[in-house]
Amino acid sequence: MTPFPIETRPRWSRTPGRPLIIGIAGGSGSGKTTIAGAMLEDIGSGAGELILHDSYYRDLSHLSPQERAQVNYDHPDSLETELLVEHLKALLRGEAIDKPLYDFTVHNRRPETERVEPKPVILVEGLLVLADQALRELIDLKIFVDTDADLRIMRRLERDIRERGRTLESVCEQYLATVRPMHLRFVEPSRARADLVIPEGYNIGAVGTVLAMVREFLRERPAPHAQ
Repeated sequence: MTPFPIETRPRWSRTPGRPLIIGIAGGSGSGKTTIAGAMLEDIGSGAGELILHDSYYRDLSHLSPQERAQVNYDHPDSLETELLVEHLKALLRGEAIDKPLYDFTVHNRRPETERVEPKPVILVEGLLVLADQALRELIDLKIFVDTDADLRIMRRLERDIRERGRTLESVCEQYLATVRPMHLRFVEPSRARADLVIPEGYNIGAVGTVLAMVREFLRERPAPHAQ
């Protein structure tokens, strides 16, 4: 496990009242969503907010359903990361945002949005969270979840068939055509950008270290009236 540079005391300790942004990246099926959910449960919804990079897939209403199904959703261009960057900047300023919502069954954004209020801790999770420089510059703690490829494939198969109504054949075709090539091109290289690499999916020791840091951050955070 990559040593956690807790002694560096990065930006959040230098700017009183500034939210702490934690980015959680890793391959499809690596366990990053499980880790993000467990962290949010520990932090509590009153102090933490989870934002999925997947929510920012571009609106493709101008394309037919057949054309949308052919889009490479594992390429960075499929995501409106610039909007996510602007939303994070707004949250850092203490402003609420209207987060987009995405429907994977039709490969398009839903018409409604979700109101997100500023919170002391913001978790940002997704395949390519560490692959974009503008996004990385806003993240205080960059985490990469490193899990063996065979386990990731099995998890993706189960998820896409059960939760997204996909067929086994379509999941396998997508994996070979886009998921694996884009992982090797964009996701895996972003591992070098991480402050902390969590091995084997949910690693209790590594996650516990991060949560200890978050609890310390929340204890030291100025009260609202003192900001």
